[in-house]
Amino acid sequence: MSQPEQKGNTEPALSSEQELNGTFVNPRAVCNVCKRLYRDPKILPCLHTFCSDCIGQLEPFSVSSRCRRDAPEEDSRRGGAVPEERPAVTVTVLCPDCDSEVDIPPSGPGGLSTDHLALDEVFLETLVTDGPMGCDLCGEGVAESRCEVCCVNLCEFCCQAHRRQKRTASHSIQCLKELKSRGRLCRPVLCSLHPGQELRLFCQPCDLPVCLECAATLHRDHRCCPTGDVIDRHGDRIRELVTVRLRPRLERLKESLQKVEVSQEALQARVDAAANEVRVFARGYASAVEAHCLSLLHRLEELRVQRRNQLHLQRAQLQQALSDVGGSVEFAERLLSCGSDAEILSAKGVTLRRLTSLAENSYDPHPATVAPDDGSSINFLPREPAGEVEGYPVVGVINSKTLDLSKCTIKGEGLHRGREGQQGNFTLVCRDSAGEQMARGGEHVLVSIVHKEKKSCTVETAVVDNSDGSYSVSYTPKEPGAFSVWVCVKAQHVKGSPFILNVQRKLRHHSGTFHCCSFCSSGGAKEARCGCPGTMPGGFKGCGHSHKGHPGKPHWSCCGSTVEQSECLPQSVLAAVSPRGHLRTVEL
Repeated sequence: MSQPEQKGNTEPALSSEQELNGTFVNPRAVCNVCKRLYRDPKILPCLHTFCSDCIGQLEPFSVSSRCRRDAPEEDSRRGGAVPEERPAVTVTVLCPDCDSEVDIPPSGPGGLSTDHLALDEVFLETLVTDGPMGCDLCGEGVAESRCEVCCVNLCEFCCQAHRRQKRTASHSIQCLKELKSRGRLCRPVLCSLHPGQELRLFCQPCDLPVCLECAATLHRDHRCCPTGDVIDRHGDRIRELVTVRLRPRLERLKESLQKVEVSQEALQARVDAAANEVRVFARGYASAVEAHCLSLLHRLEELRVQRRNQLHLQRAQLQQALSDVGGSVEFAERLLSCGSDAEILSAKGVTLRRLTSLAENSYDPHPATVAPDDGSSINFLPREPAGEVEGYPVVGVINSKTLDLSKCTIKGEGLHRGREGQQGNFTLVCRDSAGEQMARGGEHVLVSIVHKEKKSCTVETAVVDNSDGSYSVSYTPKEPGAFSVWVCVKAQHVKGSPFILNVQRKLRHHSGTFHCCSFCSSGGAKEARCGCPGTMPGGFKGCGHSHKGHPGKPHWSCCGSTVEQSECLPQSVLAAVSPRGHLRTVEL
């Protein structure tokens, strides 16, 4: 509704929780954008109300151009002219309350419907406010009256001027004290085109409320009825939509929202409970880890003291042995270099007894047992399970096993026997002084295989660390003969190293069938000769297949190769292919 004579509102910004002169402000009378009492409130298509100025200041969300026909209201106000198409710019904004995209009329926010209920709330708010109200026209005097047509508060001077003007002389002016005493507002809705005219009729073709002057001029050819005759029909449509369709949906939405809120609360409660459990667990786990840490440190200190005592004892033994041997050697050398024959012979007895005793009984350390102890045998294994501490599983152990070369073992026959051209394998197992297998790898293992006669002939080896204290060794000899195998850990031989590896010649199978019955029946008197100097060994007596050395598959040694016979037949012919490729048939 236009207010041509209403000046700009100068009320301070408010919120629904703020007070105005000691009284809480009705939130339905406050704009949610400017936080002030409504000034010319307009209804957006999403049914949210804001001040016209506030709507005009909203940032456009989208702008589009399209042809449109004049609106029915505009057509009617042109006197029923034929609608015509014309280009129009459609501006959409986002509602500050619901964030819906809504269209703004081409005429701007002023083309939106006025929220008369909001105006009523604003006026009621001003009525219940204690203290004097200012004049809306001059802004200086104290308002005593209110024009119900213009909806402005007037001081006494402005009220008299309002009544003297021809255009506003017929307006209804009420005393503010009287309106406050009523406690309610009965304000007519006036026409925006004809000030002072109340909207009492409803134009059905245009679907608009109109005043008498509009009905007589702009809508003279339209069917206009009193508002009281059509309010029931149109009110029932609104009531049906609200009652039948939207109110049940509203209840379902409230119920669903309540369930979601309950679920959110339950979720938050469960998350808070789980968070407390996590914190309790973390504190307990941290305590267990700290206790495990102290235990590991205590274990390290024990190992340090133990190793220190061992080194102190070993040092004392070495110093004592060094003193004994050094003193005796020095005396003997001085005796031999400086003593006369008589002096040497006179001291010979005691000197020999002492030197013999030292040579046979004194402490003679093995180099491997007195190797520098750099503490490398003490290791922390962070991923090794360490049991439970205070009910919590922990990991991380101190590994203090010391490698003992004398306890290392070799598994697999490939260390001693091999065959030319075939891969051999054996496994080195590193053990500690207690004979237990080391639980870790990482040792420097060196395996060297050299021909005993041909020093330049070496065999390539491959060592694989199995990370469990064992090392797999593989090799492939290219020549037969005896080889020396060195197995060293940390540049020191393990027990038994160097080993002897005997590599046999590659097995060459003869093709052909050997028959021995005729040879055996002669008691071994006959010799079967091949194309080479080899002979069939004799000594057999009879051929019952049960004599000594005849397992049913007799063997024949020829040219250093072993030939197996698959069957024994009573024939007098021995046929074979020799290693040189000669086929010989010998009559027995």
